[in-house]
Amino acid sequence: MLLKEVNFTAVWDDSRRVTPGSLFAALPGAKGNGEAFIESAIQKGAGAVLLKSGSEAKFVQKYPQVVFIPVSDPCAEFRGVVERFYGAFSCKVKTIGITGTNGKTTITYLLESIIKAAGKKTGVVGTVNCRINDKVFPSKNTTPGFLDNQMFLASLAKEGVDYAVMEVSSHALAQGRVDLIDFNGGVFTNLTGDHLDFHGTMENYFEAKSLLFRSLSRDAYAVINTDDEWGRKLVSSTSAKVFSYGIDQDALIRARVHEFGLKGSIFDIQFPGGAVAIKTVFTGKHNVYNILAAFAAGLGEGFSPEVIKKGIEALHNVPGRLERVEGPQDFHVFIDYAHTDDGLKNVLEALVAVRHKRLIVVFGAGGDRDKTKRPRMGKVACDLADYSILTSDNPRSEDPRSIIEEIIPGFTQKTYEVVVDRKDAIARALAMAQKGDIILLAGKGHETYQVLKDKTIDFVERDIVTGILSKG
Repeated sequence: MLLKEVNFTAVWDDSRRVTPGSLFAALPGAKGNGEAFIESAIQKGAGAVLLKSGSEAKFVQKYPQVVFIPVSDPCAEFRGVVERFYGAFSCKVKTIGITGTNGKTTITYLLESIIKAAGKKTGVVGTVNCRINDKVFPSKNTTPGFLDNQMFLASLAKEGVDYAVMEVSSHALAQGRVDLIDFNGGVFTNLTGDHLDFHGTMENYFEAKSLLFRSLSRDAYAVINTDDEWGRKLVSSTSAKVFSYGIDQDALIRARVHEFGLKGSIFDIQFPGGAVAIKTVFTGKHNVYNILAAFAAGLGEGFSPEVIKKGIEALHNVPGRLERVEGPQDFHVFIDYAHTDDGLKNVLEALVAVRHKRLIVVFGAGGDRDKTKRPRMGKVACDLADYSILTSDNPRSEDPRSIIEEIIPGFTQKTYEVVVDRKDAIARALAMAQKGDIILLAGKGHETYQVLKDKTIDFVERDIVTGILSKG
């Protein structure tokens, strides 16, 4: 039977999500083959199964009520099915993709605020969560799977939402998770060492990121940080209209910084045809870059500079991004998601630039992830912080102490101590803090859990800090 002749109520590639009357696609994967879950899908009510030719014989007689559709390339056929099932809706939403090593989450929040200031409705897909206007949903990955992205965009279209703002990871690009999305615009933040356990080399990492910009049409726009060397390489690889941005080098959109402080930043944004003054609660050079990127994307969407400025200045918080923990203490405590050497450098430099007594950082590195960044993170902390407390992050299957041992070579002086348990490390930092000090808890940010070898535990750093401080 031809696929186009089969009727079904939904499309799934995960047997756990199958609903009665739906089609289950048994796809080959990196960690297994979907054919192992065909019977489970049928038990859940799948009325049709898409599978590789030659595999249907062992199922047909046992399940005569099910339509089996053998094809030579299940993955390609599945994409075609999803496009026909959801594409008519998903293509109606203007989608902006943000990629790069750092800054993606903050830029999604900024763009969401700008779009709201323009009187438009927006949906967001990102690391912290997924949002549709005022509704919030949990996020499992920075960028969801291929099917989920199409379903999300289709749901936005049905609700009359104008825009989708999406963090696009290098993994998602390499694995085709954002295939079929006709991006209205793309944003490139920077490229620094991360995910080399997956990509192998920086060149491969860059190639994955560049896929977003190569896919942009001539009617789309590309916002590119040309202060970044990889960004300068990216400019020639897209046919979209380029909006370059930067601080240190010539760019279409540039910033002139007047002031950084613990309470925010003041700077001007210069662009073709004018300039606007920005006063924001966000501090640090890295946040100026984030705001420039969002401003440029706003121009790409045709919003007026006044509306873009209104949206930028209306945003007062991004969860886990230099998030201040208020309290009765006479020192400052910040939580940030920085989990790469460049991310840690950006945040520490932002804090070094403001008046303080000592800068104390608590950090570790994730287990089962890129190991090459661990000593680099140690060097950054050694160079910029007055004192470091090395601890656990999400160790996963690795021994936390072994991870710390790989961070230590980055230190050229003994300005650190090791406290393996992260809660104890936070308590240690708070106990040693004096008036005027700044404490940075880096790596966990917005996360509300810690992934250990045999379990995942609740771990909300803000609550841990306030709990310790309330006990005096």
